[in-house]
Amino acid sequence: TLALIDADGTIAPTEGECTEGMGLSYKGIWGYAPLLVTLANTGEVLSAANRPGNAPSHLGAAWFLDQAIDRVLAGGFERARLRGDTDFSLTTNFDRWNAEGVEFVFGTDAIKTLVSRAEDLPETAWKRLQRRKKRTRRTSPRERPANVKQQIVEEKEYKNFHLEEEHLAEFSYRPGACARPYRMIALRKTIRVTKGQLHLMDETRYFFYVTNVPRSRLSARQVVFEANDRCHQENLIEQMKNGVHAMRMPSNGLASNWAWMLIGTLAWNIKQWMGVCLAKRMRREGEELGRMEFRRFLRSIVQLPCQLVHTARRTVLRILVYSPWAKVLLDGTAHFRTQRRLA
Repeated sequence: TLALIDADGTIAPTEGECTEGMGLSYKGIWGYAPLLVTLANTGEVLSAANRPGNAPSHLGAAWFLDQAIDRVLAGGFERARLRGDTDFSLTTNFDRWNAEGVEFVFGTDAIKTLVSRAEDLPETAWKRLQRRKKRTRRTSPRERPANVKQQIVEEKEYKNFHLEEEHLAEFSYRPGACARPYRMIALRKTIRVTKGQLHLMDETRYFFYVTNVPRSRLSARQVVFEANDRCHQENLIEQMKNGVHAMRMPSNGLASNWAWMLIGTLAWNIKQWMGVCLAKRMRREGEELGRMEFRRFLRSIVQLPCQLVHTARRTVLRILVYSPWAKVLLDGTAHFRTQRRLA
């Protein structure tokens, strides 16, 4: 099986003036710059690092990615694939990861060299990108209301950018820090620029993705989709911020706020591990638990009012309110007891 390891940085603001270790981010926000390494297969956090607010996203990322690789391979996964945006395209590590059998798919900055290579490609090298179809509706679609925003854009004659089409091409490219070339996927987007009812011009933008995954496993189209799928990690980061409040940074030091963040990530991981264990017996409930927001998890399961009655021979658990998750808790009691003995 394949482990999908995602990495991304974010900003955790703090309003304190005496908070040790904070810094001014590139967005002009005082605070910290946490790094999260997550496992997309289960939605759990593998590593969380607290850093000053002025730290770049990739600072220290290679070490944490290596730790994550060792962890997932020791846990039973056969292969590991790293995913990240342009900040995590750490070319000095590409050859080492490739030699170790680790796959990667990273975004790459549209530098002049890559743009020139893409522009020099013949038109026959470009293939139209067909996006994945949205899931089919089982009911009739609802009538959409009028697009008020579009009406205002046209009335006020704001400059508007509309995606017309996307094309893919592939070529071999050797980064300066690497001894061998890798697959470079170029995505060309044609954008129609309008102002009011006036068509100004067509603009071309290039996006690049580098990977060592062979074509037999990932086509150029699938590489783009693989990079796009990493964006789901943003939902996990949002849960870390506003669900678990792991990035509230309540203390006055970098290390103590780091400890707070780790406590929060462990709380999130408990929910994800519970969903993984539950999916083995109750697949639908397990998958729903894995997708569930943390606040709903607290209300539905953790804060479920119960009464424990101890008798001479048994313990009675009385659930005082109705909840569809009560059956899950009752059915999982034997499993929880087993895990407690193992611990």
